Amino acid sequence: MDATALLLSRQPSHSSAFRSALSLEELRERAPAAFATGAHERTSRSYKFISTVGVLNALAEAGFMPVEARQSSQRAASPLHARHLIRLRPRVETIRLRDSIAELLLLNSHDATGAYALRAGLFRVVCLNGLVASAGDFPVWRVAHRGDVVGEVVQGALEISQRFGTLAASVERMERTRLEEDQRLGFALDALALRYPDASQAGIRPAQLLEPRRSEDVGHDLWRTFNTVQSNLLGGGLVKRSASGRLTRTRPIRAIPRDLELNSQLWDLAIARAA
Repeated sequence: MDATALLLSRQPSHSSAFRSALSLEELRERAPAAFATGAHERTSRSYKFISTVGVLNALAEAGFMPVEARQSSQRAASPLHARHLIRLRPRVETIRLRDSIAELLLLNSHDATGAYALRAGLFRVVCLNGLVASAGDFPVWRVAHRGDVVGEVVQGALEISQRFGTLAASVERMERTRLEEDQRLGFALDALALRYPDASQAGIRPAQLLEPRRSEDVGHDLWRTFNTVQSNLLGGGLVKRSASGRLTRTRPIRAIPRDLELNSQLWDLAIARAA
């Protein structure tokens, strides 16, 4: 049985966490680079090509299933060598959170721009937010394209998943932390500076980041404040005034590196305020 067929055969049917596990067709549609059969021509002779789907096959053997995928859409990049991000969940739930599911994030490309990278993340069910834990709290596991790539990625997945309990504890701390209105505005102001270091270019007020997009985010605890700000800051759609004075809307963050960077920085802002 080849790698892609084995990946499909490993999809469990008994766990509610995997009712949305990606089929082979969905994975190929969202991240065609995961199925590349060779590296970009600019890679060096020491580069060891291992297809992402081959790594996913090994992760499936270890109990991790792909549930979401996307890839960069840079015009200059080949679609089969572009940076791509796969979100995975353990086959068997190891922790339970009120509204979230712990995940692994697998980042890769076949164009010599980066190694395999694994990091911890959260999927918030009520709003479909994909959160990323700070690299400071949960170090990124990097695997260069040489040596035992598959074995090292699987080892990284197992080690990161063993820290999901710490991830859950961090969320619970945020849920217990109540913020006064001035503290919420301070958080939003700091978050705004992450995306717009030059405040004159922002065109939006910190208070706009605190406007919940769904009823589940109404509240003054740190967890819901964090999620509301994250949705607004990365999701775009906020009315802003351009430098010329014209009313327009903020754009969503689509670039994978910037998405991961902002998410990680927002996590740092939030956890620093947790009781």
